[in-house]
Amino acid sequence: MNLNEKSLQESYAPQMACFGCGPANERGLHVRSFPQGDEVVATFNPETYQEAFPGMLSGGIIGTLLDCHCNWTAAYHLMKKAGLDHPPCTVTADYTIKLMRPTPTDKPVELRARVVESNEDRAVVEGELIAHDKVCATCHGTFVAVKLGHPAYHRW
Repeated sequence: MNLNEKSLQESYAPQMACFGCGPANERGLHVRSFPQGDEVVATFNPETYQEAFPGMLSGGIIGTLLDCHCNWTAAYHLMKKAGLDHPPCTVTADYTIKLMRPTPTDKPVELRARVVESNEDRAVVEGELIAHDKVCATCHGTFVAVKLGHPAYHRW
């Protein structure tokens, strides 16, 4: 992953304002997801204002990071599976976050996600947040491509 390389978000949704992954949100987290083999990966640099207590990342921030990263994993997968040149706009149908251990904020954290099941309009994704080479949180979620009439349709 090269810092000068465009992420999925920057490539396909540069004007998106999502708090977690929108490149256009000045105050957002700016998750930058990159395909890597069968997974999608990202690196996130936590900041002290995102802490739940000194030195540890807030569970709400962890949930947002994994939700957005897994959603983009699903969108990218559905795009490739259908042979499209642009990912469908996907939204979270459900997701579960398991907080395994406190997540330190003294170094960048890694996000990894992969599709474990899919059909034409949805993908089930598993992901994890890793800090200090240990899995600190996991995600399991279903992400659905929305259709005309949905408020998120064409938001990318």
